Amino acid sequence: MKVLVTGGGGFIGSHVVDMLLVENYQVAVVDNFSSGMERNVPGGIAYYAMDLNDSGLENVFLTEKPEIVIHFAAQVSVKKSIDNPFDDCRQNINGTIKLLDCCQKYQVKKIIYSSSAAVYGAPKYIPIDENHPLAPESFYGLSKLTGETYIQLYSKLFNLNYTILRYANVYGPRQSIKGEAGVIRSFLDSFMLNRPLTMYGDGNQRRDFVFVKDVAAANLQAIHHGDYQTINISSNTTKSINDLIFLLSLLTDNRPEIVQLPERAGDIRNSCLLNQKALEVLHWFPRVSLIEGIEETIESLKS
Repeated sequence: MKVLVTGGGGFIGSHVVDMLLVENYQVAVVDNFSSGMERNVPGGIAYYAMDLNDSGLENVFLTEKPEIVIHFAAQVSVKKSIDNPFDDCRQNINGTIKLLDCCQKYQVKKIIYSSSAAVYGAPKYIPIDENHPLAPESFYGLSKLTGETYIQLYSKLFNLNYTILRYANVYGPRQSIKGEAGVIRSFLDSFMLNRPLTMYGDGNQRRDFVFVKDVAAANLQAIHHGDYQTINISSNTTKSINDLIFLLSLLTDNRPEIVQLPERAGDIRNSCLLNQKALEVLHWFPRVSLIEGIEETIESLKS
């Protein structure tokens, strides 16, 4: 089975590519490498260095004839979405529509879409299930939600199968310090390089952190499960930013200076996603604890 991975040189996408190859899938990658890296793409597979809005995207489908598309390529920074909503729209909405058009035209069997907890906005209750009201508080969250809506309508009009995965805060090896959920990666830079650590707010904000390889495994499960479903992918637990800082100090044996700044516009104070549906529908659950995941991330940064 041929799988096309958009953003396959990026943080989560590259781990999905690795797992697909282990499972003997045929894989092709599209990535403009604006945040991903060519070195993350294994040798011997076809990859196309292009933006989803490029005119050459259709030729990729014509050449590769993918049966499954796993869609990661996106602008993933809340701050950048607020600073430049036009570019956020171009990448996350226009690019997704272009991709969907190719999926429909070239008879792709299924698209698996990476969405975000940002589509929920400030939680009305915790943990957040998939039926929680959708009220994004950033243009990033809005653009991801718009992508979901386009996918659902393409499905209705053209019978395109899909699974939408809404991620909690993903962390792990290969993560850039930039992006929607880069707090662990950013903090580790401060701890390991002994640089001042910037903390927004009082540190009592709580986050649901899920390891990147667990997220990649959920994407592989979605190839054969979760048809026409929207599913949370999370650890189902939370950790405060202050507790995270304490944990990182123990694991790195360091304590950098902390620079405290006001909370940023668009940031959600507390978030925890319920992952019960993922267990029931995808037969998936997170296997890597926060300590194990951070230890593996630290080792990857050292190497």
